[in-house]
Amino acid sequence: MRARSKWGCGCGRCLKTFPRRRRRCCAMNRLRRFCAQPALVLLLGGALVLGCSGEQERQTSPRDSGPREQQEAQQTESTPSGASGQVDAADTAETARSEDAEQPRPSAREVQQQGTSAGRNEDQSDAAAADGQSSQAASPGFALALRPILGGHQFHQPIEMIELPDGSLLVAEQRGYITRFVEDGTEIRQLGILDLTESITFRGEQGLLSMALDPNFEDDPYLYVYYSPREANVTRLSRFRIVQGQAFVGSELVILEIPQPYSNHNGGAIRFGPDGMLYLGLGDGGAANDPQGHGQNRETLLGTVIRIDVKDIDTTTPYRIPTDNPFFGIAGVRPEIWAFGLRNPWRMAFDQETGMLWAGDVGQDRVEEIVIVQAGENHGWNVFEGDECFRSEDDCAALSEAVAPVGVYGHDEGCSVTGGVVYRGQALPHMVGAYVFGDFCSGTIWGLRPDDGAETGWVRDVILESGELIASFGVDNAGEIYVLVFGGPIFKLVGEER
Repeated sequence: MRARSKWGCGCGRCLKTFPRRRRRCCAMNRLRRFCAQPALVLLLGGALVLGCSGEQERQTSPRDSGPREQQEAQQTESTPSGASGQVDAADTAETARSEDAEQPRPSAREVQQQGTSAGRNEDQSDAAAADGQSSQAASPGFALALRPILGGHQFHQPIEMIELPDGSLLVAEQRGYITRFVEDGTEIRQLGILDLTESITFRGEQGLLSMALDPNFEDDPYLYVYYSPREANVTRLSRFRIVQGQAFVGSELVILEIPQPYSNHNGGAIRFGPDGMLYLGLGDGGAANDPQGHGQNRETLLGTVIRIDVKDIDTTTPYRIPTDNPFFGIAGVRPEIWAFGLRNPWRMAFDQETGMLWAGDVGQDRVEEIVIVQAGENHGWNVFEGDECFRSEDDCAALSEAVAPVGVYGHDEGCSVTGGVVYRGQALPHMVGAYVFGDFCSGTIWGLRPDDGAETGWVRDVILESGELIASFGVDNAGEIYVLVFGGPIFKLVGEER
């Protein structure tokens, strides 16, 4: 088992881990006083956060939790009016261990970097940024870089990007905006599609968390969103109709609300599968250690990926349950569940060629994991954390049904996984078939490929050290990959033969 970190959360931990990245550690959302005044992080950043737990304090990120709870408890008065400020005692106790709040977004434990990850210094990062490209690839045979799009437009906290059939881009930001970007020659126009800023709770890991278009969008122009509403301790899946380029708040059809005992671990990735069904990844309900045991409890939707049918729905029947769901008709089990045993699946994506559903599941103190989500499978949380035993050895031995992740890494390489996509484009032939994902804290981007010669059947290679706070990945209609970062532009992943 990995030794627990001796450092707690906070900028000090980041500096010890990344001694050459003082500005990166201390300047989230341009806050240069981050180390000196950690309490400003949530007040001004509104970032997603992980958290420290157990003996170790935790950091924060767009999908994890922990120390963050403490900060949120302390900052309730500064949250938007109407936002839920109730923090459970367990939540407060967990977060009270965090003395200095850390980077808003993914971090929840100690973040060290080694090998290629440790090789980048701040000067190199700044020089790359000045060129409009971020770092270089570490994989043999080709070089990769990040090239800003949309004229380098600076986003606050983008969490989703979709290309429409006409080539324009929809970008969702955690604070509640969905904007359409249209390139017309040298001009880039911004058209507001949906404004949920008056309807959501935006702080920590709460806010607008995902969006997806109806798979038959041209005939059924619906936009699906997953967000944290102001009026209740829930997360909400809703549908909006787009009329003449705009989705009006008044057209909202609430499909599903999921009670959330804590404010973190909301998960949040809406994806339509090749079967036309809607899949939604949900976290374990928050706090650290999964105190209410949701991960292994199939009577709740928390800690699961659900699969529902949203075709031909209305207010009386907001969704239907497919009869081929693995737990359909089984007493005492929520029939919406497709898979369970997840901690906080932040981003998911279907492989456009194989139809397999991939997800990045944020870990707690030691392990980040990549999983392939299949019908009825148990991914092990909170008995296992990634490929390591989290509870007692007896508990782990008894859970023989737990499915091992296809990829893992420890907190010597990062601290909060950002699930990515399988590359099926044409511009990067060496990347075809690789699952591309990243880490919010270290900014590393990896490629995960099948390898019969590897012990696990998969091999993971560093392909790029971005130096960015990687929040999400997007794909255009041609299958090319985009990287969404907090406090910066959206980048396109580009490359060439060495």
